[in-house]
Amino acid sequence: MASRPRRTSNGQSAHSRPAGIMLDTGALIALDRGDKRMIALLNRALAQGRAFRVPAGVVGQAWRDGRVQVTLARFLQSAEVAIIPLDEQLARACGELCRASNSSDIIDASVVILARERRDAIVTSDPNDLRRLDPAAQIIPV
Repeated sequence: MASRPRRTSNGQSAHSRPAGIMLDTGALIALDRGDKRMIALLNRALAQGRAFRVPAGVVGQAWRDGRVQVTLARFLQSAEVAIIPLDEQLARACGELCRASNSSDIIDASVVILARERRDAIVTSDPNDLRRLDPAAQIIPV
């Protein structure tokens, strides 16, 4: 007997869920600083049933002190956010992308690769850097 597709909180089938949102360091910093545009963007994406994804290296770049980064800590701990680890396979792919694009930022490369694999839009404060890594990336500047 086939199982029925799981439903999300807004009634959509899990299989028809819209593409997710990949956040880079600038996006997390904007959220941490209470940027109204960033908060509105996240609220719209949440209302659309989008999942949020953050590469682990991005967390490392944005995280400084959980005692004062309360908003960021809550966001990262929420059920809607997946933290994606940087394993050896991804690390090698990041290195190769950096070589191909003449970049040295493996964290930006991880954002681009993971977003491409998942067909996610990327929220970033550095659209030019990410477009250099992938001109076809769907970028949402913040």
